[in-house]
Formats: sequence, structure tokens, C-alpha cells
Amino acid sequence: MKIRTNALAGIALAATAALGLAACGSGSSSPAGSSAAAGGTPSGEITVYNAQHESLTKEWVDAFTAETGIKVTLRQGDDTEMSNQIVQEGQASPADVFLTENSPAMAQVENAGLFADVDKATVDQVPAEFRPSTNKWTGIAARSTVLVYDKNKISADKLPKSMLDLANPEWKGRWAASPSGADFQAIVSALLELKGEATTQQWLKGMKENSKAYKGNSTAMKAVNAGEVDAALIYHYYYYGDQAKTGENSNNVTPYYFKNQDPGAFVSVSGGGVLKSSKNAAAAQAFLKFITGKKGQEVLQKGTSFEYAVGSGVPSNEKLVPLKDLQAPTVDPAKLNSAKVTELMTQAGLL
Repeated sequence: MKIRTNALAGIALAATAALGLAACGSGSSSPAGSSAAAGGTPSGEITVYNAQHESLTKEWVDAFTAETGIKVTLRQGDDTEMSNQIVQEGQASPADVFLTENSPAMAQVENAGLFADVDKATVDQVPAEFRPSTNKWTGIAARSTVLVYDKNKISADKLPKSMLDLANPEWKGRWAASPSGADFQAIVSALLELKGEATTQQWLKGMKENSKAYKGNSTAMKAVNAGEVDAALIYHYYYYGDQAKTGENSNNVTPYYFKNQDPGAFVSVSGGGVLKSSKNAAAAQAFLKFITGKKGQEVLQKGTSFEYAVGSGVPSNEKLVPLKDLQAPTVDPAKLNSAKVTELMTQAGLL
């Protein structure tokens, strides 16, 4: 018995030593603030680079922290500003999660190889049409392109059948847009993907001749409401958001949906992704799962952002035209090219 006891003790010591060597030689350890072991409950804190509306993301963050105890620090900026910063920072980025309003900024970071894979449980919460084919990030919300028009000046039968018709001579000086914004550039990105470079160049040339530039979608809609122009190409939620308040910038306008898979029916996917450089990947993945889950999507359904819910089968705000009725064209968000769009818009004299 004594010999057997000594042998067992030796085996135990050897196993302990082997585990110690494995731990020392693994080249990694649990990052500070993350769950202590794989599969454990995430904890600690994360940093989110946020290009979504700050009020919307704040609602997500507050609900997530209340449920998990994980602290979230937000750094706010616009799509292009944040994506450029992440690409510049590379593997040294302090960001754990990146959220955007539009897809092109997500594609930029993905093409730089900076996103980790999204957990399958999160991917499974979002239908394929609202995420990139690569699954390197996922949709978290969506917004539809619309033409808001002055209902006192234009009858519905006089509206353009296609967004492309806005480049025709009869629309000279009659419509507005915000060409410097990421929203509008996402619409052009979809046009480029759907119709190719030649058609996009031609349309941008017509836009330069016909449109009036404003700073921001709300300002463009306000110009229509004030009678400065007949119509503006923007996203839907600017109209619904103003109507939910005083309506002072939208009472004279109404939104027109192009439908018929037209480029003007493009639905832009707001994205969320986890950075490879995350120091707390477990918590970062948990945050992305939360905002695409039922509670996160109900923030869209019940809140005042008026963006479309895209995850976990949660219906969108009842005031919105249902997503299934928009007849949007099929566009892979991973293929939207912000760099090429900037180049083409600059050549056309729009930037």
C-alpha cells in the first residue's frame, strides 16, 4: 500500500507540473475583466465604437448592463470616421465592438481583416438578408431609402418610377440630398453594386446637374417641407421621427417608396461586429447577441428611433411600412464599396 500511495502521489505531482508548464507555455491568459474560463459568464467591461444614433445605442447599453452587469464605454463618431480610425489602429485598437448606421463602414473594417467571427448563436438570430454573406459581422437594424415629397405641389402620379429618373432633365433643381453623409453614400454604394460603374457615373452626373445639396437628411427634408425643393432622397426614419415629435419639419411632406427592386428601394443594414483585438471577446460577443436578441430588438420596436428591427423575429414599429412590403433589391452588404463611391462622387463634383 505504501508503494501504491507513493506512486499515486508522484503521478499527481507530475500532472500538476505539466499543467503549470502548459499554462506558462500557452502564450495567452484570460484578459482582465473577461470571464475566468471558457464558457463562463461574461463579465468586466467593453468599449464600443458607436456610429449608430447615440440615443438608440444608449438604450441598448443600459438594458445590457442592467441584465449582465458588464460596463460599456461608448466612443461616438460617424460611420466613416469610426471605420477609418479602427483601420488606422489595427490590432492595437481599444475597441471591442463596432456599431454603424450603414454597411459600407463595416465592409471597410472587414476588408482590413479586423473582425473576429460572430458567434453562431448571434448569426442565427438574424435572417440572411440582413447580414453579410461572410458572417464577419451582423445586421442590428435597418433603414429604407425613400423620396419624401411636397404633397401640396406633386401628385403621386407625377413621381418618378425609379430613383434613376431623378437624373432626367424634368427634375432639374427640384430635389435635394445630403451627398456628404454616410447615409447617402450607402445608397450610392447599392446603386454601384446593382447597376455597375457606368450607370452610377451617369446618374451622379445627372445628380450634379439636378439636385441641391444640404447638410444632413433632416435639413434636406426641412427644405422640402418649406417649399424650397419638391423632393429629397433620404432614409425613412427622419420622417417618422419628426412626425412623432411636432411634425414641424414634415407636415407638408409624405414618403414615397420606389419598391419593385429599384435601387431607390435599397434597405441599408446597420451593422455590428466584434474586433479581433478585443480584450474581452466573451463580453463583446454577449453584447452583440443581446442587441440582436429579443430584448435588444424590442428597443427598436417600442422606441423612438423608427429603425427597422431585423433580429429574433421581433416585428418593427407598427407605424412603419413592413419590411416585406418594401420590395427591396437584394444587395450583399459585404460588397458595398465606400472607397469607390467616394472616388466617383468626387469625380462628379459632389464631394
